[in-house]
Amino acid sequence: MSRVLVRVLVAVLVLASTSLAGKSPSKRVSWVDVLDEDNWHRMLDGEWMVEFYAPWCPACKALEPIWESLAFQKKELGINVGKVDVTDATGLSGRFMVTALPTIYHVKDGVFRQYKSPRDKDSLVEFVSQKTWTKVEPVPSWKSPTSIQMSVVSQFFKMSQVLRGVHTKLMEDFGLPTWGSYLIFAIATIVVGAILGLLIVCVIDFIYPPKGPTYQAKKKSKVDSGGFMAEKQSADDDIVDSVKDDLVDEEVSESDKSDRNSKSSQPNSPNVRKRRARKAD
Repeated sequence: MSRVLVRVLVAVLVLASTSLAGKSPSKRVSWVDVLDEDNWHRMLDGEWMVEFYAPWCPACKALEPIWESLAFQKKELGINVGKVDVTDATGLSGRFMVTALPTIYHVKDGVFRQYKSPRDKDSLVEFVSQKTWTKVEPVPSWKSPTSIQMSVVSQFFKMSQVLRGVHTKLMEDFGLPTWGSYLIFAIATIVVGAILGLLIVCVIDFIYPPKGPTYQAKKKSKVDSGGFMAEKQSADDDIVDSVKDDLVDEEVSESDKSDRNSKSSQPNSPNVRKRRARKAD
């Protein structure tokens, strides 16, 4: 009976060890919270350290055990530790303007700060425990992931991911060459642009309708009256010039008379001033 119990215990131990050995590393218990498009708002409450990574990134793979170790101490540090896969959450990578991998953010009650210190465990723990994050300038409001403009940017990133998927589907499922897929996108861009332009023109005409014929007639009458006034002003200027010429002629005549009286004894003198011809009215 004892031999049977020993054999049963040995068999159980063998099965347990086999199951543990064959267990996939990806299924091991993780202390890191996985964040995506649906639950990323969780990081707005409390204090978080969040990593943006990609499965193919070598630096991200090197940081993974350190990040797991930091998450193991999250209760002791009083924080939450999360990670975002940018290949699955493209909108979040655009919302946070992730341009390098891995990118780490510290979030405290909705205030975002980018972590740029060394990525070893001691530096990460010190950044949180010693509150070194207070010395880091927070992300400005216009660039905050919660702002409207960054929400729009995230939608553009999502759209780019959709277009990439369509491009891949056209080539792999339908067998189109690369230039054929690009041609379809170019035609679609032109058509969509024309439709949007037409809609914009219609909206502008609705908000600022064109002026009617009555307004044009009034404007023309104002122009005509303005032209008449200009012609009248020109005629008045001509009359004033004529009067000035008459005054000049009269002054010249008086001076000529005095010269003739003073030089009557010299009729043939070449210095006699001739009268200036009067302009015709």
